[in-house]
Amino acid sequence: MWPGELVDLSERYKKLSKYGDPLERLNAVMDWKIFSPLIKVAFRKQRKSAAGRKPYNRLMMFKILILQALYNLADGQTEFQIRDRLSFIRFLGLGLGDEVPDEKTIWLFREVLTNSGMLKKLFERFNSFLEQRGYAAELGNMIDASIIEVPKQRNSKDVNKKIKEGEVPDCITDNPHRAAQKDVHARWTMKNSKVSFGYKNHINADVKHKIVRKYEVTPASTNDVHCFEALLDKRNDVRVWADSAYYSTRTEERLKELGYESRLIRRYQSHFPGWSEQGRRNSRYAKVRKRVEHVFGFMENSMKGMFVRLIGISRAKTKIGLMNLAYNIARFEQLERLGIA
Repeated sequence: MWPGELVDLSERYKKLSKYGDPLERLNAVMDWKIFSPLIKVAFRKQRKSAAGRKPYNRLMMFKILILQALYNLADGQTEFQIRDRLSFIRFLGLGLGDEVPDEKTIWLFREVLTNSGMLKKLFERFNSFLEQRGYAAELGNMIDASIIEVPKQRNSKDVNKKIKEGEVPDCITDNPHRAAQKDVHARWTMKNSKVSFGYKNHINADVKHKIVRKYEVTPASTNDVHCFEALLDKRNDVRVWADSAYYSTRTEERLKELGYESRLIRRYQSHFPGWSEQGRRNSRYAKVRKRVEHVFGFMENSMKGMFVRLIGISRAKTKIGLMNLAYNIARFEQLERLGIA
């Protein structure tokens, strides 16, 4: 590279900073090394050999997965964008002459995290980091779920019936290539008259900071109440906010048994219209509960994360878990920039 080209690159980076490079802001507030010990554990069982190309820096590879989640990029597009975009190159600490991981390398790295089950621990590690920085969960638990769609499966009625019953039909298992392309864990569901196929992202976000504190990933047909108790966070305030999908007499009783205060919205009925005491209470609860929609709004509008390409519940847990983690990292940067602690 000629000296003039070095100057030109420096000027380009200055321009990116001037106009507000969001990835530069992330690097400025993040201590990425907090993830290194857990990533090292995930790769401990990998075969070691002195032969072949030297492996890429694992922390850089993890940052690539965060990039994928922030922009909802496929592996091939991720490789292309890293080669093409200066903001990505600077975020990863690469030089223009450095080698860029190809899409297969990115896929293999994510598969190691999937098979090791390390994603939840990485998520918890970042939440511990947030608490150390003064962003502990406060003012109550907000619980909600959102559907994450995946590519639809074109199966016959008989095949779909067997899959729904928990069986994998012989027509799929007999052909390993077909089996690799068939998602037998995703399910159909209907919400607001819209039919969707995929998984559900169940989250618990705290009221004050709107940071995801806990999450669960299930097939889309799973009832929201199924994960309700698992999402409750004792580290937070005892108040629990959720919409009417979670309300039942049994849920109210269970919350009381566990020491929580219910702020669940009740379904409107003929004996308590909107102007009744219960209706006014619902309105007060809704003003707080709706803050959880801001989390899903960011994931949908900024991260384009409501549709992902994957096959199988294990990969869904990794992909959706990375989306929740990437959201928390982006939210942390925003809180730091706004000075909200």
